[in-house]
Formats: sequence, structure tokens, C-alpha cells
Amino acid sequence: MTDSKEIQFSKKRTWSHDLPISYLMQQGVENPGVLSLAAGLVDQNSLPVSITKSAFDSLFSDPGSARESLQYGTTAGSLSLRKLLLTHLTNLEQKSAEELGMTVDNFIVTTGSQQYLSLLGEVLLDPGDICLVAAPTYFVFLGVLQGLGARIISVETDESGMRMDSLDATLESLEAQGQLNRVKLIYLVSDYENPSGISLSIERRKQVVEVAQKWSKQHRIHILEDLAYRELCYDGPVLPSIRSFDQTGETVILTQTFSKSFAPGLRVGFGVASKRVCEAISDKKGNDDFGSTNMSQHILANALRENLYYDHVEYLRSVYREKRDCMLDAAEMYFSKLKDVHWIHPGGGLYVWMTLPDSIETGFQSSLFQKAIHEDKVMYVPGELCYAYDHWLGCNEQPAIQKNHMRLTFGVQNTQGIQEGMKRLANAVKSYL
Repeated sequence: MTDSKEIQFSKKRTWSHDLPISYLMQQGVENPGVLSLAAGLVDQNSLPVSITKSAFDSLFSDPGSARESLQYGTTAGSLSLRKLLLTHLTNLEQKSAEELGMTVDNFIVTTGSQQYLSLLGEVLLDPGDICLVAAPTYFVFLGVLQGLGARIISVETDESGMRMDSLDATLESLEAQGQLNRVKLIYLVSDYENPSGISLSIERRKQVVEVAQKWSKQHRIHILEDLAYRELCYDGPVLPSIRSFDQTGETVILTQTFSKSFAPGLRVGFGVASKRVCEAISDKKGNDDFGSTNMSQHILANALRENLYYDHVEYLRSVYREKRDCMLDAAEMYFSKLKDVHWIHPGGGLYVWMTLPDSIETGFQSSLFQKAIHEDKVMYVPGELCYAYDHWLGCNEQPAIQKNHMRLTFGVQNTQGIQEGMKRLANAVKSYL
């Protein structure tokens, strides 16, 4: 006998339903033979098997260290790893810990950076609070914000990232509406943004700290800097973070992951924040998991300590540089003669952002997406998923959701798969031009 009574789910459950990542995964499973230029996964063949085995063997060669890794860890994460992370970050910034105003106490190790993003949202945002994001931005974080009941307001971008004049104007408009007190976060993917591949310019990295501090009139407005792709740079050096321009260490919250630069299966990321924010995250995290997986932290610490990690990053850069160039060459080969089709040449990361004529929509229900999946056997991420729209603001006060973009990734496919996928995608697009 079936009990027909309704389940009274929480509001958070209601806010979190029908997220696009689930649909994309479903389409991939239900359509075998589809070449995915959508999945933001890493290159399978480049995963550090021998390095991880070496770190594991070293860890388990000593019964004492082995038992320590098999025991519960701490909520903030292994102290030895946090010390290594401090050194790692200061090396990337080319500044001392003192210059950056940070110690190991500012670090919290998480289950990938995604957990840090989620925890931070939990401790900073109440339903109706506001997070400002770039247009476009990382669509999975939009889902996190949506699940918290937050208002998400987009800010215009150009080839140098989020426009500071638009950010300033948006904050000014919110103050005029009496809504400045609800603004809690400015979210930015500084380097090779998912989805656009654009990096925020050095000048704007300085300016955004100034803008956030200028408008922190009633309470502190934090900048959340997501550096997931920071070390995947192919045409130049690692850039200084926004956090490096925050002399107080109170405005910018930085998060980074080893999923893209090492191994996602280890699920290790970290965040750096002021001590008060760290205390709030630790309290929430302690209730959630007592601490992220201890063994993974010890394995990563060994790889960092022995410089095995850094050798792997150099190798990854060469692998992904070749694959990026392959996708850009294929775009030139198959799309360059198509009218009003253009794309961004990213200096790093895993994504190429392609724009089609305004008349061609790319969303899940569009004719193009359905044809690409079912007939041409190729999949992409519709660009419209990466735009937020706040119904409280007028249409003239925020960028419109653009429906003619595609996010393409070169992370998973080999060069043959990339070229074939781009050929199939071009065939689908041609039929609508």
C-alpha cells in the first residue's frame, strides 16, 4: 500500500531543483556515441598515477605515518599540508607570507574548492542577500547561490573581465534602492574563467579591492576569488591574485583546488580568509564532516614536499597547450567561414567560449542543441546557463541573458576527438545559418 502524503521539503530543497549539471550528465549517459565538448573533466591519460603511487608507498612505508593518515584529521586540515600550502601560495604570488598578511591559521582544507564555495555561501548569505557575478560566470556556483535563496546580479564584462565601471554603477544603483545592506559577495574567477576563458586584468584586480572597500559602508562586502585554473597557464606566467592586492587580508577570500592541476579523485582544495571568516567556516564544516579526507591530504603533502606536484604541473601545461591549440585550429578550420561566428582564444584553463549569430539559440530546448545531440552526436554547454538574472532589478540595470553562446572544453577529448567534435558541431551550426 502506497502512502500518498506529501513530503514537506525545506525551502533549500525547492531552490536547488532542476540544476543543469544533472541534465548534462543525463544527456551524456542516454546518448552513447556522443562526443562531449561539454564535460569539464580533466585529461584521463595525464592523471598522476605513478606520482600518487610513489606518495602512497612513501606514506605507508612507515606504520606511524600510515596510521596517522588513516585516522580522523582536523576540521581545518592537516597542519603539515597547510604549511606546505602557505609556501605554495607565497611562491605563486612571489611575495612572503608577511607581505601577504597570512599564516597557516588563514587556511582551511576542503573537499575540493567546491566545498569551500558552498561553506562560504552558507556562513555569509541569508535568503535575499546579494552576490554580484560576472556575465557570464561559473554556472555550478550559480546553482549553489540559487540553493541558498540568494539574489544573483550580473555585472557586464569585456575582454579584460568584469568591468569596474559597471560594478561601481551596480552598487550605486543598489544603494539608491536601499539594497546595499544586502550585498555580501562579489564572485570572480580571476584566471581563464569558466566559461569564457577570460582573465581579469592586473589593473582591475587592484581596482576591485578598492571598489569593494569603497562600498563596504554598513558591513564588509567580501570578494570571493576562485582560482581553480590558476596554474593551467599556457602563454605566460602565473598572475598575481586579487588577494595579493588586499593589504589587510580582510576583503578578499581566495579559494583554489588541486582537482584541475593534479587529481580530482583526491578531492583536495583549500581557502584563505580572515580569521573571523575561518572561524565561521570551521564551525559549519565541523558540523558537516569533522574534516575532509585525511589520507588524500597526506598524499598531496608528500607530492608537494618532494616537488613531484610541480613537475606534474609543467607536464600538464604542455598537454593542455597542445589540446587548446588543436581546438583553436579546428575552430579556424570549420567555423572561420561561417558568418558572425567568433570565439575567444584563452591563455590557459580548459574552455573556449564560442559566439553564434544572435538569431541562433543554443539552449537545451533549442533546435541546435537537439540536432547536435541526436543527429551530429556532439555535446556542448549552452552559454545561457552561465548568466544570472535578478528580477528585482530592471532590464536596463543588468546585462541580458545571452542565448547564442557555447562553452566548449578541450579537457577530456584527445586531439582526434577534439577535431572530430568540432567538425560535427560545425555541421550542426551550418544548418541554421
